[in-house]
Order: sequence, then C-alpha cells, then structure tokens
Amino acid sequence: MVTGRSAAAFWGVHLTDPDHPVELTVPPGRHPVRVTGLTVRRCRLPREHVRRRYGTPVTTPEATAVRLAGLLQQDDAVVAVDQLIATRTVALAPIRALADSARGPGSARARAVLALADGLAGSPQETRLRLLIGRSTLPEPIAQYAVWQDSQFIARVDFAWPDRKVALEYDGLWHAEDGQFARDRERLNRLREAGWQVVFVTAADLHRPKRLIARIAAALVH
Repeated sequence: MVTGRSAAAFWGVHLTDPDHPVELTVPPGRHPVRVTGLTVRRCRLPREHVRRRYGTPVTTPEATAVRLAGLLQQDDAVVAVDQLIATRTVALAPIRALADSARGPGSARARAVLALADGLAGSPQETRLRLLIGRSTLPEPIAQYAVWQDSQFIARVDFAWPDRKVALEYDGLWHAEDGQFARDRERLNRLREAGWQVVFVTAADLHRPKRLIARIAAALVH
C-alpha cells in the first residue's frame, strides 16, 4: 500500500522529487523485500484508512495528512497538510479528529502540527509566511481576507490587519503570467484608493525573516 509522501502525490500534492523513494506500508509479519527506490515500513492500517486511487491502494487523504504531520519537520508538515486541504479532497476537521484518536510514534507531533494548520493557504510559501508571523511578536493577521468598501468588493488579500488597513501579499512566480501584471496593478490601485497599504513578500524575503518582520511591523504602526 502506498503511504506518506508518495500517497500525497496520489491526492495531488507533490512533496518529493522523482528520485525520492516510494513509501510502501505492509502489515506486521510481512517480510519487506529490499528494492532500490522503495522505502518499506511495517504497520497495521485500519481498512477505513485505505482507498483505491487510480487502481492503487493508498491511504485516505485524512490518514495521509496525519502520517505526514507526524513524519515531517514542523513547517514542512504544516505546508503538506494545508496543501492537501487545498486540493479539496479533505477538510481540516476530519484530519484533526483522526489525529486526536491516533496513538503511537509521531501522534503527539501530528496533533501539534494540526493545531497550526488552517487549510487557507493558496501556496506553500503562504503557509511558511503565516508560520513565520506566528512565531513573531506581530499581531495575528486574518488569512484570505475580503476587502470591501461601501458594499463594493475591492480585493481578496493573502493576509490582513483590517484595523490597520494593512494587507500582506506573497508575490509568487504566477504574477509573471501574461496579463497578470496589469491586473495586479489595477487591484493594487483599488486597495490604495480604499486607504489600504500593501506589503509584498517574495521568496527571498523569507530567507531574511528578521528584516521582513521589521518591515511588516513598520507598516502596522504607520
């Protein structure tokens, strides 16, 4: 049965490169055959945690999420859970319920990870940005906030502090798509006309967290 990162790929979330070993799980008592490119573990999985996907037995999205939450480093695990939820094959509540009932190695870590997941991120980097802010002294922003003015929809922003009228946007590669630059400018103008300040974040900013947090803090006090 396909599990872990490999199962995530069956549900539309690709966490590994093509050279990463495929994770399989076999029942206790089965002697796993060593094959290059495979990682095999022994574990008894309940039948309700297994589903066929493209003709292959894999763990359900819920079981896959809990496995990853207990396996990966914390930020990577939260990213994985958020992205599984983004595929709309699973919701956060059932994953948390399954983690609450889990016992054994990794179960406590999985519950800690799921307390941090929110399933709202549009990209892995948005999750990483949210976690970075959460570890800082900044007030918690609202994710995927819809900005309205005089009953007119202005824009949906990645993160917002509505009381300060400050929005935070992750500026990914998709902004380079044809026509996107003009749409972004029009959207930015609408936000500014509504009295909002927009702070843009790039991948490079995430590698300079102290500087980024200081820039956001400065925007919040203006």
